[in-house]
Amino acid sequence: MRIIITGGGTGGHLFPGIALATALQQKYPGCEIMFVGTQRQLDKKTLAGFNFQQESIACMGLKGMGLKHRIKSLLSLPVAVLESWKIIQRFQPDLVFGVGGYVTGPVLLAARLRSVPTCIHEQNSIPGLANRMISHFVSRIFVSIPGEYPFPEQKTVVSGNPVRQEILAAAECRQQQAGSGKNDSGEADSPMTLLIMGGSLGAHRINMLMLDVAAQLDDQQKKAVQLIHQTGTADEETVRDGYAVAGVKAEVRAFFTDMASLYSQADLVLARAGATSLAELSVMGLPAVLIPYPYAADDHQAKNAEYYVAGGGAVMYRESELDADLLGKILSQLLGDIDKLKQMALAMKNMGQPEATQRILDSCMDLIDNSMVIKR
Repeated sequence: MRIIITGGGTGGHLFPGIALATALQQKYPGCEIMFVGTQRQLDKKTLAGFNFQQESIACMGLKGMGLKHRIKSLLSLPVAVLESWKIIQRFQPDLVFGVGGYVTGPVLLAARLRSVPTCIHEQNSIPGLANRMISHFVSRIFVSIPGEYPFPEQKTVVSGNPVRQEILAAAECRQQQAGSGKNDSGEADSPMTLLIMGGSLGAHRINMLMLDVAAQLDDQQKKAVQLIHQTGTADEETVRDGYAVAGVKAEVRAFFTDMASLYSQADLVLARAGATSLAELSVMGLPAVLIPYPYAADDHQAKNAEYYVAGGGAVMYRESELDADLLGKILSQLLGDIDKLKQMALAMKNMGQPEATQRILDSCMDLIDNSMVIKR
């Protein structure tokens, strides 16, 4: 069996694809996976170390760009479809699965023209332009969050968001520890751990706010908390130096690859509201303070966050309403209220969908089986 997974540009697009790909390889030994993505370094870095074939095509996005860029993007589309056609012709996939991003359009169109079964997965509560356009001709559409989508109802499945195997394992371990009471047996003076992350590319505004918060902490507060901070490349050195000057214990990196380990250490998470991150936090049962990216297409991060806020697992603040004083107060109150954190953690866990990968995998196999019957 051969599967193409297409998408990229951010970790949020790629991680669900990786979760599905590794599950396929585990369940069907010998299954060949090819990722067709963008030419960005982030895509290559995220996929490094996995046993997947990789190809990239040259294409550009449409939304949020100027007229000149849009014209250039439209003119490049036939070439991108032709590149995709050739890749599909060589690889001969049984199914092509899109996980989001403008790169998915040409690949899925080429697959449809070659009568290969196609699926898309929409992680966000408001679909991106590529998935809205592609939805008219794909075989099946998977969505992460219950809601109102502009997709054909008869081929849309509320599946949840695939979460990587190592995070599912970490979530199971965390659940067992909670059941045995181990999480309540630590030392009274042990510091709480705050995980800060702004997505795979970092979040400059959150980074700078946290430096200001750190500078205001008194000695007692510094002893009560330790930070793990994913900054993105641009701010790594500035944030690390800032925490050092403030005397705050912090592990700072541009990008962490072992998120399962970080989630296992965290008591509270400060983050953007990307759908994949939220799916991972909910599976782990981690309470969160969410600051949606204000320039996300159609403000979809705020809509993502609202679902988890309504469920009781998170609180949300707009970036424009926050300063260091308010953010410091919010974090201090939550980290100092163990009962509140436990309530939020339970609510977050109840919204998690650890079975999402298996649900999607089963549905994809039905499509492949039906396609083989038709071909006979």
